[in-house]
Order: sequence, then structure tokens, then C-alpha cells
Amino acid sequence: MTRLYLKFLTMKSVFLAVFLLMFTGLSIHAQSDKRKKEYNLGKMTLAIQGYDPVSYFDGQAEKGSAANAVVYEGVTYYFSSTAHKEIFKADPAKYEPQYGGWCAYAMGKTGDKIEVDPETFKVLNGKLFLFYNKYFNNTLKSWNKDEKNLNASADMNWKKFYH
Repeated sequence: MTRLYLKFLTMKSVFLAVFLLMFTGLSIHAQSDKRKKEYNLGKMTLAIQGYDPVSYFDGQAEKGSAANAVVYEGVTYYFSSTAHKEIFKADPAKYEPQYGGWCAYAMGKTGDKIEVDPETFKVLNGKLFLFYNKYFNNTLKSWNKDEKNLNASADMNWKKFYH
């Protein structure tokens, strides 16, 4: 009888483990799908047009390469070096751009998802912000004029898309 009881507990444990894995997998998959839908991604779910997110924190925008790619929750990031790749892997959320990589100014001003120039950026309070910069319209300059209010407004607007 003890052997039968142990067998029952073992099977119950296996079923519980399988259920938990399936549930966790569905949750992660749903999160990845949401990120792919809401984030500013190019072909093959590529973020920041292939720029290295860690490089911004060194004060420059560097192109990454597919040889140093990382997929984080369904989003692909390229890195300019193995060292940057490893830094990102240690704390991905720290290096991801704010507002899914959409223009921070537009997100704050109107709540719209507007493309960015990956070389127009600002690191503020340890966070990466990207901006639109084409046709004599550098939104980073406008952001800087009212940064506090635009940042707060962008945070609220982004929650409409992704929370």
C-alpha cells in the first residue's frame, strides 16, 4: 500500500509539474506576443533598427550585428560586442528603450507611436529614450524644453498600450 501511495504521489507531482510548465509557457508566450505587437520592431522582431542598446549608456549609438544577437521576451536585440551582449543579458530591462522604442516626445505629447532615428537619443535617470529626427524636426529638442511634463505624460500614455 505504501508503494502504491508513493506511485500516486509521483504521478501527481509529474502532472502538477507539466501543468505548471504549460501555464508558465503560455504566460511567457502571451507576453512575447504582446511585446511584438506593441513594440517598435523591424523585420524578424528586430529592436532599435539593429542598434546596440548598451552602447547608448556609453554615450554613443552603435550598430550591432546578428552575430551578437539576443532574443529577450520575443524581441531581438543586436550588440556591437560580446561584452555588451553579456551586460544586457545580466539585466535586460535596464537597457531596453522606453515606450517600446517609439518616439518619447510623441508618446508624451499625443500618445502616438512614431518611428525614431536611433541616433537621436537621451539617457535620463538610467533609462533610454529615443526620438524622431527627420525633415528638420528633431523632437529631442522639443522634449528637452518640457522634459518633466512630457516624461510623466509619456509614462501614462504608454500604459494605455502596454499594461
